[in-house]
Amino acid sequence: MSVYNIVMVLMGIAILGVAWLPSLLEKYPLSYPIFYIGLGMLVYWLPLGMPAADPFQHPKLVTHLSELCVIVALTGTGLKIDRPFSLRTWRTPLLLVLVLMVLTIAGFTVAGWLLGLAPASAVLLAASLAPTDPVLAGDVQVGDPGEGQEDNVRFSLTGEAGLNDGLAFPFVYLALALLPVAAAPLADRIIHWLWMDILYRTVAALFLGWLSGKLLAYLIFSLPKRVSIKAAAYGFIALAVTLTTYGVTELLHGYGFLAVFIAAVTLRSYERKHEYHKQMHAFTDQLERLLIVVILILLGGAIVSGLLSSLTWAGVGLSLLLILVLRPVGGMLTLARSKRVTWAERGVISFFGIRGIGSIFYLAFALDKADFADARQLWSILGFTVLVSVVLHGTLATPVMNWLDRRHGRKTSAELTDAAAEEQLAESALESAR
Repeated sequence: MSVYNIVMVLMGIAILGVAWLPSLLEKYPLSYPIFYIGLGMLVYWLPLGMPAADPFQHPKLVTHLSELCVIVALTGTGLKIDRPFSLRTWRTPLLLVLVLMVLTIAGFTVAGWLLGLAPASAVLLAASLAPTDPVLAGDVQVGDPGEGQEDNVRFSLTGEAGLNDGLAFPFVYLALALLPVAAAPLADRIIHWLWMDILYRTVAALFLGWLSGKLLAYLIFSLPKRVSIKAAAYGFIALAVTLTTYGVTELLHGYGFLAVFIAAVTLRSYERKHEYHKQMHAFTDQLERLLIVVILILLGGAIVSGLLSSLTWAGVGLSLLLILVLRPVGGMLTLARSKRVTWAERGVISFFGIRGIGSIFYLAFALDKADFADARQLWSILGFTVLVSVVLHGTLATPVMNWLDRRHGRKTSAELTDAAAEEQLAESALESAR
């Protein structure tokens, strides 16, 4: 059998699932990423001659595929946030990024070091797994632009996922700086890390992201009508925002992930009720789902092909410590004085620290840059953590969010979808009657 034709059939089925599964599973305790990881495991278990899914054999492919998926997701994440930015209104996601993520990295690094990982490897694994994921967390994030479904929990988790995928990068560079093979003295490397990797790269990302959002908003809204962008091309504008912002920022040595999110948020702040926001978000959402399909199938294939072969009981303990202890307990402590967030909301925010595609990128990026001790063990721990997070959080997301919505007197996501469908049906019937 031709492997190429098998892949074509597989992708056709997977893309059909992208269109069909989200609405089918909306009312059930199951997320579609679980399905695709299972599909990948099944396909690679069968003797079909599929290409290798080992990240060690294709480090560049893993790095750039996960990178593209994350930046597209970050654009969509920024575009769907209705709440204008201010330090007061964004206080909770900023706390989650600037306090909780740092505490998580510190705690996980110490735990990894005590369980036998080299210091640089422990920092790298902690930096890779600390940020929550903007790709797989759709079930606990805000809805489409203008939907109005932007409660404290959904907004906080969405804002956190958008910000921390850029702000975790300094700690990846810290892991690289801690490698004993580096030529410069450790003190010089730490000083360089402080001014370059923390200060310059972050400031450059914030400024370039803001500038890019402003310039693109001008091109969309302020040009004369004869040269303005047609409505049918708004999806391409979203892709242009993503690629241009990311590429320019990376060329100037800033953090492209953070810049892309800032650009999308800045762009969203212009003409907030304009129809193009929905069209842009719809385009990025579809592209993101296509990339997710490929990555999750390959992840399932990698698991079947031996990704977890170096996993030890200590590694299992580290993963469960992160998911069940460090994130939930750290989150509750971080948000303990947040008066605008109820205890129930704090508990849900703290628990749903979903790990996913961003973690894969960070580890692949660093291992492509330098040789770390226990590299296969790092991949095993990360793969196991992502698998547990996808299954655990994906299973609990729908029932927990439904419980929280009912507790606060709101309609659930499924009820809002049904109401929107009924309204659309009524409008269609009215149009037909006319």
